[in-house]
Amino acid sequence: MIRAYKFLMRPTVGQQVALGEMLRDHCSLYNGALQERRDAWRHVSKTSVKYGQQSAQLKEIRALDPDRQGRWSFSSQQATLRRLDKAFAAFFRRIKSGETPGYPRFRGVNWFDTVDFPKDGDGCGWDATPQDPVTRVRFQGVGHVKVNRHRPVVGEVKTVSVKREGRHWYVVLTVERPQPEPLPATGSVVGIDMGISNFLADSGGGFVENPRHGRRAAAKLEAAQQALSRFPRVRRDKRTANHRRAVQRVADLHRKVRRQRLDHAHKTALGLVREHDFIAHEDLKIRNMVGAPAPKPDPETPGSFLPNGASAKAGLNHSISDAGWGVFLTILHAKAESAGREVVAVDPRNTSRTCPACGHVAKENRPTQEKFHCVSCGHTAHADTVGALNVLRAGLVRRDANPA
Repeated sequence: MIRAYKFLMRPTVGQQVALGEMLRDHCSLYNGALQERRDAWRHVSKTSVKYGQQSAQLKEIRALDPDRQGRWSFSSQQATLRRLDKAFAAFFRRIKSGETPGYPRFRGVNWFDTVDFPKDGDGCGWDATPQDPVTRVRFQGVGHVKVNRHRPVVGEVKTVSVKREGRHWYVVLTVERPQPEPLPATGSVVGIDMGISNFLADSGGGFVENPRHGRRAAAKLEAAQQALSRFPRVRRDKRTANHRRAVQRVADLHRKVRRQRLDHAHKTALGLVREHDFIAHEDLKIRNMVGAPAPKPDPETPGSFLPNGASAKAGLNHSISDAGWGVFLTILHAKAESAGREVVAVDPRNTSRTCPACGHVAKENRPTQEKFHCVSCGHTAHADTVGALNVLRAGLVRRDANPA
């Protein structure tokens, strides 16, 4: 089983400078490799440059520029070139599937925040002695950096990554660990229905409130972004101290909202995993749900368009993104796997329109957002609870049809 650990690092002032230079030089390597691929395709009879060719040039690049490229780990530079290769692989995959291609772009220094080390001990070293209260991680060209290890690392460390988030530095470990002991069986099963007014409703009639972290921080974000907009657009090296503080203020607010969503998702998922052996949820296509509505051309007036509800849809999209359904479901599956629980995704169609008492399906069964009233048998309940009940039934049918 592969698991990831993320710890806050406590670098000294000199180590912070060295870490920033490491990101800058890896960003330069990434952009140079991208430029080589662009030039080869445009000017050398549409020649494709592969990862193997660029990796073979690393030795020469390091010898020509020992002060910048030669001081860092060779394997981490190979990982940066693989990162570019994956970006091109995804680009060609999107072309074949008919999606928007999205050609790989050059990265600015502010948009290149991670350096990967493919193997612990090769250019890096994770040092976590149980008897030593201070944990350190070593990086070539930087030194031994103190780490705030808030929980033990279980398993064998495979890869190490450095990540910058604003003014903070983190180390991310990928660990291969044995399958943990499953939690004791509770004999409970549950279906959950994701929503906007409530974050989720379960088949037992319980609800989890939607915290709406983004909406609560909207006023502060608006004020911070307005303050930032008063500064003229200038190059990064020409920015004043006040400009840099305004940029940092906006970034800090966004980061706080993201961390609040993660905290809520972890706590909610952990509660479900501890209480239930089987969890069924809707197989939501979130990317499709937050898409913009198609424009409606006015047939009577060429060049003009009819109202298509774009404003209302934008508000709904913002609420869906603020809820963080995708992050929550990813965390739920990971925690369930570690705890030995079973999680099943089912088709969400008509789950809130089907009567759990008689099985009648009709749009009229849900007269309002919260109320469910079956027009056939008269059954009434909360619409989200009805959806969760139907999700649970569909999940149990799927589980019984595909026994492990």
